[in-house]
Amino acid sequence: MTTHQHVKLTMSWKQHRRLHSHLFPGDGLEAAAVLLCRDAGLSDRKLMVIGLTLVPYDQCTRSPFLLVWPGQFIADAIDVAEDDRISIILLHSHPGGFREFSDLDNESDAEVIGSIFAGWSGDAAPGGHGSAIMMPDGEVIARVYDEQLNCRPVDMITVIGDDIRIWRSGCDSSEPTMAFGAGMTRELGKLHACIVGVSGTGSIVAEQLARMGFGKITLIDHDRIEAKNLNRILNSTLSDADSRACKVEMFAVAMARYRVNLDVVTIAETVASRQAVLAAATADIIFSCVDSSEGRHIVDRIAQAFMIPLIDMGVSIPTRTRSNGAPAIAEVIGRIDYIQPGGSTLGDRGVYTAASLRAEYLARVAPETYASELDAGYIKGAVEEAPSVIALNMRAASAAVLEFVARVFPFRHDGNATMARSIFALADGDEDHFSESDFSRSEILGVAMGAQEPLLGLPDLGV
Repeated sequence: MTTHQHVKLTMSWKQHRRLHSHLFPGDGLEAAAVLLCRDAGLSDRKLMVIGLTLVPYDQCTRSPFLLVWPGQFIADAIDVAEDDRISIILLHSHPGGFREFSDLDNESDAEVIGSIFAGWSGDAAPGGHGSAIMMPDGEVIARVYDEQLNCRPVDMITVIGDDIRIWRSGCDSSEPTMAFGAGMTRELGKLHACIVGVSGTGSIVAEQLARMGFGKITLIDHDRIEAKNLNRILNSTLSDADSRACKVEMFAVAMARYRVNLDVVTIAETVASRQAVLAAATADIIFSCVDSSEGRHIVDRIAQAFMIPLIDMGVSIPTRTRSNGAPAIAEVIGRIDYIQPGGSTLGDRGVYTAASLRAEYLARVAPETYASELDAGYIKGAVEEAPSVIALNMRAASAAVLEFVARVFPFRHDGNATMARSIFALADGDEDHFSESDFSRSEILGVAMGAQEPLLGLPDLGV
């Protein structure tokens, strides 16, 4: 663990809820749990909670300021963790709300963390091992150790659920940051967003995030500017179309005109490339602005494998035929999906299907077969791209960015639980909302797998 690396700890809301319920049973006494964390395998350390053990109360000596619990739980954790080089984090509660590690905590770590390294027979866990404390309001403060027992704080702890809660080392979390104010701008300056697809909706999302104050933005798109794009890609120009400028490079140049403190990473590759996947995996939030099933399938896998919240959007304008045979607008629709690790995926929600993935594959590698099946009615053809949709794209892109704001800086009177999916229908003037419980979870995509090979479980992305 080198000194320049940032260290993050990420868990799901369900995991956090279980921990908080166990660590604060209401008796005012300390309690303990053991976290098993997989390192994501990125340039910075990101520990993702993949398992937890709640230490039974009756096997501990508990008081408001002291906790003694059997070493067998640590031995059992080592047995589970060392084969896969999993990190162990020992977590206990501070019922009194003391937001620092106590002298007793420091003494305990010197002995217990050292014993974990001493009892480790295989290769060292890349994320090291550590300890953590939880406050009554749910805040977690953590630190990690290397093999020489050098200690450093975990810089950022994230809990991802209906809300996204973030705690940073050394920052006072007693007062939540209000949405849309200067405090939100400061907090966004510490976050990294990835935008996959920098075209119709993606360019509008990128413009908003850059001007709102995100500290780092990664842009992923393999395509180039064409004349037909100029009516819906922000900042694109006639000269960009003439020179067939790369979309991500064009947008990075545009951002530099109004942001001097923005770190921009451009990946001029399809998201189905190893370079793009690893770049997206480092983000704190992913915005999916693609229009292909394959693209959504890949970002779906990235979000689950690296425990990153994902916001996907789509627009469509279905038509109908009038009695006189003339075409007419049937509806003008926008969709926003918020995906959280361990919840239903875009695939579970039917945003893409095995059939749509197969159709795109055939269109790419066997166009004659694709054409014959399309004629036979086995595959539904794609609707022709609408030439003038920037107003609709702006509505959807704005809703997607506001969805993120609502998760990190909650402002909805009724909370976020019913907003896993939002659909607006402009012709009817209607808007529908769906909760996570409205969708089933297939568990096909692995959660918190990190950069294990082959990457995302896909042989084509392997080393």
